[in-house]
Amino acid sequence: MTTEIIFASKKLGHITDTQLQSMLHRFNLGKFVSSEKTAIGVMGQTLLVTSTEGRFVLKGNPLFSGQFAEEKFFVEKIRDRTSIAVPTPYLVDDNEDIFGWKYAIMPLLPGKHLREVSSRLFLEDKFKIAEVIAETLTALHSWKVNDFGELNTKDFSIRPFDGTYRTWLYNRINYWLNDAKKYSTITTEDILWVEELLNSAKGYFDSITSPAFVMGDFKPENFLLHTNDRGWSISGLFDFTNSYFGDPVSDLIKMLILYIDNGEQEIARHLLSIYLHNVEEKESYQQRIKVHMLQQNVLDWGCAKAMGMVTWKHDLSFSNWAQQYVEAVADLIN
Repeated sequence: MTTEIIFASKKLGHITDTQLQSMLHRFNLGKFVSSEKTAIGVMGQTLLVTSTEGRFVLKGNPLFSGQFAEEKFFVEKIRDRTSIAVPTPYLVDDNEDIFGWKYAIMPLLPGKHLREVSSRLFLEDKFKIAEVIAETLTALHSWKVNDFGELNTKDFSIRPFDGTYRTWLYNRINYWLNDAKKYSTITTEDILWVEELLNSAKGYFDSITSPAFVMGDFKPENFLLHTNDRGWSISGLFDFTNSYFGDPVSDLIKMLILYIDNGEQEIARHLLSIYLHNVEEKESYQQRIKVHMLQQNVLDWGCAKAMGMVTWKHDLSFSNWAQQYVEAVADLIN
């Protein structure tokens, strides 16, 4: 279930102070003081809770069976394998007697979201933040495995994708492209353009021999930043609901889109230069990153059309709109 794309969630609903005290008591986390909604919530699943022992994040009403067991597994592996700050201890309660659903509780990590500090950043700061993002992703992606697939929470093995990784990825893109037809016009020219792009990258995906950990949703809402005399650092990384094992290049896409949309191509180029600094042959990365950009474009297009939140010219075809991003990201590696 890790790799399912979920656009809606089960909200927490009304929670009483008494319930929160029962939760804190269960894990010996002190006496309840206050609670508040998270400023940047995880699909309505989270709540900030303050007790006499500290500040915590409650994450409840799971999107799918095994969500919290899966996240706990990934959090603990990343803690053990890297120096990345993740929310540990990640405590899971499989009982439903307090809230009517299972939940996890974890410490609130220090730092601020990128959007909270962006207005006061100098250009030097932006380049440094891009560096620490690249270094964090490099550390995450150092976790190599033998099979492309997702976590099986029954025994914490990797459940391989049906067929090859490329087949799984391409089927995913085509599925969401067809889904976008419900909300927008997808022309024959759009489909042919997508097919040509996918066909040109086939060999590069088939040649990947070392699947790696993929966070699946690396974006500004899911990490925190901190600065001191030694400079910027990522002080917290969280939300591993969509993690799996595949081509790690896909984790770069959401940050690259952010930089492209902000007209900050040079910062995006700097991020990639740090991430790819030991790579001599970059053609494979260039072709694969174009396909990963296409996948995100398909999702963004369909979602914006369905929700009436289009921010681009309405007369643009899908291929003309997406091609701007695909060409921009390819140019960053040139």
